[in-house]
Amino acid sequence: ARREREERARAARRRARREQQARIAEAVHRGSLVALERIERSLATAVTQREAAEEARAARESELRVIRTQVRELSSMLERLVNVVHGNEVARAEQRLRLEQMEQRALEEFGLETDALVNEYGPDQPVPPGPEAAEDARPVPYDRAVQEKRAKKAERELNQLGKVNPLALEEFAALEERHAFLTSQLEDLKKTRRDLLLVVKEVDDRVQEVFASAYADTAREFERIFARLFPGGEGSLSLTEPDDMLTTGVEVAARPPGKKVKRLSLLSGGERSLVAIAFLVAVFKARPSPFYVLDEVEAALDDTNTQRLITVFEELRESSQLIVITHQKRTMEGADALYGVSMRGDGVTQVISQRLVRDEPEARGAAV
Repeated sequence: ARREREERARAARRRARREQQARIAEAVHRGSLVALERIERSLATAVTQREAAEEARAARESELRVIRTQVRELSSMLERLVNVVHGNEVARAEQRLRLEQMEQRALEEFGLETDALVNEYGPDQPVPPGPEAAEDARPVPYDRAVQEKRAKKAERELNQLGKVNPLALEEFAALEERHAFLTSQLEDLKKTRRDLLLVVKEVDDRVQEVFASAYADTAREFERIFARLFPGGEGSLSLTEPDDMLTTGVEVAARPPGKKVKRLSLLSGGERSLVAIAFLVAVFKARPSPFYVLDEVEAALDDTNTQRLITVFEELRESSQLIVITHQKRTMEGADALYGVSMRGDGVTQVISQRLVRDEPEARGAAV
């Protein structure tokens, strides 16, 4: 009895270790999924922030280009208008003074002689069309009234634009630095995602490899065990989705001798029990365990099939210990030890045990 309790304690400890390992594996799997989901959300947020920063930077650059273009156009118009003033019928002295001033200004601000400035931007030069003109519009002759009107309109638009932001370059530098930081973070996230996907692929590959190996061994053992339980019959296993080992199912094909059935539901109760036992024993043989507990697996079998099942039990007991709950006399005859539970007349449960003596003792036996 003490040995039995020790066996049960060791079995309980092994089950506890397996359950703990299963919980740890499940926790690691859930943690990986949560980490992957968080990384994907962080990646999406970083991409959104980067796109927003790029859009803001592009908008500011566009505004700066527009302002510079408008300033150049207005400066050019202002120069032409100033040159037109030279044509006023003002006293020669005042005109010469003003001309000298304009010449000096032209040299200081633009580095051009007056003649060159007049030749290039004088009133005799065609005037480029305004921004409201068609794209294919050609330059038009200079018209003072029209150009003055354009100048006033340009001044109003310039006033509406307000002052040029002197901090635009600093803001651009800050945005550029932020963009570089986000780009670096994005690359880190992409690398992390690639690493996680690689780990997931390795795990999937390992799962497929282990499953394929276990399935091949189980299918081979199933055919052998089925032939022993159904002499002259045929049984096999097949995958529902061979191309996807992670989601595939396993189909059982069974044809007892003298029958042609396409569905297991057409078999008798005993035949279905034997098919289930054949599959279970095939799993046991493919991936053995130290002991097995079987609860009245032969309850629906007749004497002939029970004897066939006992021969399979004899094979299993060579490498594992069997604990069988049964009411069948034939099964009890093949056991090494018997344990019975009965109720006495006073209503108290009584446990009875009996060890059977064999001529050839086994290294490991069966308890019933």
